[in-house]
Amino acid sequence: MFDFETPLIRLRERAPLVQCITNFVTVNDCANIILAAGGSPSMADDLREAAEAVAGANGLVCNLGAIALVDSMVSAGKAANALGKTVVLDPVAAGGTQLRRDASKRLLQEVRFTAIRGNASEIRALATGGTGGSGVDVSAMDAITEESLPAAMAMAADFARRSGSVIAVSGKMDVISDGRRTMVLRNGCATMARVTGSGCMLTSLMGAFCAASPDSPFEAACAAMAAMGVCGELAEELRLAKGTGNATFRTDMIDAVFNLTPHQLTKGVRYEIYEG
Repeated sequence: MFDFETPLIRLRERAPLVQCITNFVTVNDCANIILAAGGSPSMADDLREAAEAVAGANGLVCNLGAIALVDSMVSAGKAANALGKTVVLDPVAAGGTQLRRDASKRLLQEVRFTAIRGNASEIRALATGGTGGSGVDVSAMDAITEESLPAAMAMAADFARRSGSVIAVSGKMDVISDGRRTMVLRNGCATMARVTGSGCMLTSLMGAFCAASPDSPFEAACAAMAAMGVCGELAEELRLAKGTGNATFRTDMIDAVFNLTPHQLTKGVRYEIYEG
């Protein structure tokens, strides 16, 4: 049985400081979900201090939604690498424009990432250097289905081996791989996609989990993805019971992260794990 509980317990006990370089649309929610999980956020993103600020943090999150801050990401990422801190990348719309393709290539060349979390189109764009996606959303041709699941697992495992990063692909089914082990998660709900920045929040949450468990990034990434999916389901139960909409759902999801217990996480998660 996979241990989802220990990464959550470590996060609550260690309360890591997570520095986020993320976009203005989601910065508040990213900070709040780190706080809800038990961590502490820092949003230092100015090039003049980003690298210096990493010294006081336990981990770094780089979000390509902040495309104007790529220099800050590279500077802070290199500093984090030198200090042995965890670094998590969210390649928002990585294949959408030449600017983002160039930025993604630069980041992968200059920074070693502990984990990379994106939708299937974003991960495919990184893995192949190609185009893809529908704005910040996954394209229909890349969406993970039961039929495409084996190919998605193979892509994630191959990219993990080549990049040296844990690769996390989010969607109706989530796929996480470190190149040796690949997990499929079957939690979450459709309303999560109706909240701006739910993916950015997930990446920030992953940054907190990884910062608290730097010695076990695969376990940390899996626990973060599982926690978000389970909490999305808990928020959806409340939405349906109260007849509310996506704004209340967003608050209820963050509350669910705040109140999540290790037992709830283990009881609620639905997964398979494969070796090789």
